[in-house]
Amino acid sequence: MRNPTVLAPAVDAHGAGCPPLVCLQGQPSAAAHTLLRHLHAGGARLLYHGDFDCGGLRIAGVLLRTVPWHPWRYTATDYRALVVAAPSLPPLTGTPAEAPWDPALAPALAELGVRAEEETALDPLLGDLA
Repeated sequence: MRNPTVLAPAVDAHGAGCPPLVCLQGQPSAAAHTLLRHLHAGGARLLYHGDFDCGGLRIAGVLLRTVPWHPWRYTATDYRALVVAAPSLPPLTGTPAEAPWDPALAPALAELGVRAEEETALDPLLGDLA
């Protein structure tokens, strides 16, 4: 996950029973890449969620080239559901980016033309952690 405003509610909601989470706070640092590679090498299955915008897709793509991860509510289907649930989202800006984990995601962003920050998906993400 990218944003500490998602991490804090997860810990508040689930306390000590919260599954392990790593908050990257935007562009992953060298330390974050190293940690994730070690976790993966140790057998951890890594799930990733980020912002549904051009920068978010770019960050996720860079991370995917370093360490294998699976999308956690980070597909075109998830994006479309968020847009329906939160119709007053800000417009999409920036240079388009690809989403190799879901080739339908970048075209969905271009089609709908809005960005959905990670906080928009807070309720479903917290529900998954239960």
